[in-house]
Amino acid sequence: MIGRLRGILAEKQAPQLLIDVQGVGYEVSAPMSTFYLLPDLNQAVTLFTQLVVREDSQTLYAFATEDERSLFRSLIRVNGVGAKLALAILSGVSTADFIQCIEHEDTSTLVRLPGVGKKTAERLIIEMKDRIKDLSGHVAVKMPAPGAPAMPKSAVGDAVSALIALGYKAPEASRMVRQVENMSSCTSEELIRQALQAAVQ
Repeated sequence: MIGRLRGILAEKQAPQLLIDVQGVGYEVSAPMSTFYLLPDLNQAVTLFTQLVVREDSQTLYAFATEDERSLFRSLIRVNGVGAKLALAILSGVSTADFIQCIEHEDTSTLVRLPGVGKKTAERLIIEMKDRIKDLSGHVAVKMPAPGAPAMPKSAVGDAVSALIALGYKAPEASRMVRQVENMSSCTSEELIRQALQAAVQ
């Protein structure tokens, strides 16, 4: 089992990352909460990982914190919640906010997440009630330090592609990105963050 990767951030295009570990490139999928904390390309990065094996694939998921990974592990044990949906949930709401939703049985917020309907939200609340007690703490999502200037056209395209990968339909993803204030001056990570925040408000 691969539990952690420490290497150089070679590529990033949400939700995919490529981590160069002493010449070996590991392709991983990560939630947007992790993307917001990533360093610039070609910088050192350490990520906690979880390997998910299915009949037709083996996918390595990566997280900035152990709490995110713990929540991911708990989510994929919920009936009807696969790794892709768990990744979308972690991308759309912080660990602390998700726990608050479970504690307050807030289905209205949960159903705003991509792929989460009313029945899934109710199932999450029932099955996660006891599991969230095992999480060690909650890390607030922070925006990374400003990097290189944004490239608006590719940033918009990257943001839309990332939202589609997280489970939103193409028209909905485009609409969400277009509604972001100062869209043309945002990086793709900023566009995704603001679009997801607006979706769950």
